Amino acid sequence: MRLILERVLQGVLVLLAVSLLTFALGFMLPADPARMVAGPSASVETVQSIRRELGLDKPFWTQYGTYLGHLLGGDLGRSYKQSSSVTELIVSRLPATLLLMLGGIFFELLLGLSSGILAAVRPGGWLDRSLMGLSYIGVSAPQFVLGLSLLYLLAYKFPIFPLGGYGGLQHLVLPALTLGIGGASWYARVVRSNLLEVMGQDYVRTALAKGVSRPRILSKHALKNALIPVVAMVGSDFGYFLSGSVVVESVFGWPGMGKLTWDAVRVVDIPIILGVVLVSAVMIVLGNLLADLALPFVDPRVRYD
Repeated sequence: MRLILERVLQGVLVLLAVSLLTFALGFMLPADPARMVAGPSASVETVQSIRRELGLDKPFWTQYGTYLGHLLGGDLGRSYKQSSSVTELIVSRLPATLLLMLGGIFFELLLGLSSGILAAVRPGGWLDRSLMGLSYIGVSAPQFVLGLSLLYLLAYKFPIFPLGGYGGLQHLVLPALTLGIGGASWYARVVRSNLLEVMGQDYVRTALAKGVSRPRILSKHALKNALIPVVAMVGSDFGYFLSGSVVVESVFGWPGMGKLTWDAVRVVDIPIILGVVLVSAVMIVLGNLLADLALPFVDPRVRYD
């Protein structure tokens, strides 16, 4: 309970800092939200009236205090462009993004863990070199290149999956795979490195000397220790995928928060940008908290006293 309270307090401080920094960046942008709301043909008097109505004529700290007060009440403000509640817009897009996020995590774990384990079984062999070479490509390739390549191969050239859109499981596979490939490359390298380090420990050499087979040692002892860093990585991925799916959602026409963010950035709709950043920060904090709580179950040596 003490750990949870400490992490919650740290999370609140992090979210407060994120809100202040993001609001300050939005405040310094040269765009004029009042002009955006009024339209390009509105008179100067109309623009000034809207600026007073939105509170944009007040000093920075007054505006931030008002924003923070609304934020504590669960109000993320209203979109300048769409004239809708930011909370409602994010809530309407959140299920699609959460589904894509879970699909991306599934593929990165499936591909990353299996590749890392296979590469560590015969270090230096052709399979190890091939998988690590592919991991370099997966890390380096931009998401839009991966997405368009998968669309061309698996949706156009060989029409196995739809070209885009939002619907059933078939619509999810390609965008989730695109999102997961980059993470899978990191997981493969981390798991391989940790497995090779664990396999060089004294207790592993002792077990080998006693005649225990290498696959049994790998599955029963080494793998569990090598997967400990993966728990923390998955916790961070919750927030990263939530906010980092802008390109993937745009390529595949996925109606999630990433596409909402991209549309808001194009028209400098600051309330939506602030709302998405804060929701992403909340997901990162929650993901890290869950990772901290799960770590003692993965590694019994870890105890929070």
